Amino acid sequence: MAGGKHILGKQSAQRVYGTAKVGDRGQIVIPKEAREMFKIKPGDTLLILGESEMGLIISRPEVLNNLANEILNNVKKED
Repeated sequence: MAGGKHILGKQSAQRVYGTAKVGDRGQIVIPKEAREMFKIKPGDTLLILGESEMGLIISRPEVLNNLANEILNNVKKED
């Protein structure tokens, strides 16, 4: 799947990197292309979020921390 697949004409930054099987200990392997693109290295911490109907989101914790700070700063400005 070199280059990833485009999903229904969405921007090229949104890709399908493949699938991952869950091992006996609940571990998955993130496809190499995704690890390289997002600079994920052994020992990195990733945040796992879930919603029962939508599924899982895997992100770097700092991404959501930055988003939370933006939201809170906008709330303060509106007060």
